[in-house]
Amino acid sequence: MLFVFIALSGIAAILWLSEPGSAVNRRLGALAWSGGSGALAAVLDGSWIPYAADAGAGAGTLDALFRLQAFSSLFSYYGIPYFFLLFGISYRGVRFNRRLAVSIPLLLLLPILYCLAFTPAYNERYPITFDIVVWWAVPYILAGAALVLSKRVPPTVYARTHWVVCFAVLPPALFVMVMNYVLPSMGMLRMWVYNTWVVGLGTLVFVLGMFTYGFMGIRIFIERRRFDTTLRAVTSGTAMLNHAIKNDAGKLKLFAEKMKRYAAETEQTELLADVEAVLSASRHMEEMVARVHRRTEDLTLQLQRADLAEVIEGALQAIQPALGTIQLRTHLRGGWSLLLDQAQTAEAITNIVMNAIEAMGKEGLLQVALTETKRELIVEIRDSGPGMDRSMQLHAFEPFYSTKRTGHNFGLGLPYAYHVMRKHKGSLQLRSKKGEGAAFYMAFPKKPLQARQASSNS
Repeated sequence: MLFVFIALSGIAAILWLSEPGSAVNRRLGALAWSGGSGALAAVLDGSWIPYAADAGAGAGTLDALFRLQAFSSLFSYYGIPYFFLLFGISYRGVRFNRRLAVSIPLLLLLPILYCLAFTPAYNERYPITFDIVVWWAVPYILAGAALVLSKRVPPTVYARTHWVVCFAVLPPALFVMVMNYVLPSMGMLRMWVYNTWVVGLGTLVFVLGMFTYGFMGIRIFIERRRFDTTLRAVTSGTAMLNHAIKNDAGKLKLFAEKMKRYAAETEQTELLADVEAVLSASRHMEEMVARVHRRTEDLTLQLQRADLAEVIEGALQAIQPALGTIQLRTHLRGGWSLLLDQAQTAEAITNIVMNAIEAMGKEGLLQVALTETKRELIVEIRDSGPGMDRSMQLHAFEPFYSTKRTGHNFGLGLPYAYHVMRKHKGSLQLRSKKGEGAAFYMAFPKKPLQARQASSNS
């Protein structure tokens, strides 16, 4: 049981720290903590309290440990169904007005308060009155499971994350429902000892999912920290490089202009040609560094309300000549306006689309779609190119990384798009397999960008 306590406490901490503002993460973290509390009660009862007694601990210490055991056990028995149902409500995206959003969690506490007030107090054999608690705990857990399973997820990268959540959360919750509530109400006590294996399985799914597809935004959080650190370092470095080269290029131009005048006055045509070559190289050097600097400098957004579908259409219209024989299919859900920087958003879309066109070469299929979830508007850009292996995906958003040697954008197109999405408080994700093309997902959060739907037309 010590493993269960450590595993569930660790999961709770990760969920709370990864995205503190998310009600889904807070409630799932509380659910994990409730399960960990039950394991803590078992460890206290089976190991720590007997060890303390054998070691000659005083009555006050033993009483304090027993009270901690009682609190942990009750918090687990009452907290698991309560927080699981609240998690289901948040995860499903059930919408309430402000009054109901406050009232429903309080109303769901009523069975717990009744049990605490009118059923026998905690003891080690019967920590709760199982034949009463089962009548509300089981419906809470079943309702929560139904809410999680009924969540509508568009067929994007988020569908995989949804099923990771289902496999990590639902089997342990339903198994615990049977072992902690149903069977004890029939007289089969201490069945919770079998929870260790299914909790271990859920923990394994959580860890694998976190590092593969993401779990409740945690993989995205880890990637964001890594890319943000890289971008800050590159921004600082290119700013210093730009400043230094501009100064030195300015000196070169100054002396080259003097040499040019001297060559012209003395009619030294060969020297004049050499000086022109120096001036041309100086201008080219300044231009290249300036282009890198523009791609990596810290962005300042000029937010205006705009229709996202129209911004996408405008960006796609501009790249029509580059398509050649590549087919373009679009499915844009219109009517959604939000606050965004139109120019930089269009540039980010263009960068991703041009990356896809270059990957496909002369022919292929480019698909662009705009869909929605409860909290986000998602722009999906999918190509039928050669795809990327695992190693290439890990480096795709790193500045100056490129598998193409065209000299077009120095491997800064995708990092720039990533930076634009972060500035909009959104995310940019990539999913690809070698030989199966690549798909990019630009997620614009509705609430921070004040998204409004003008019509329901598709």
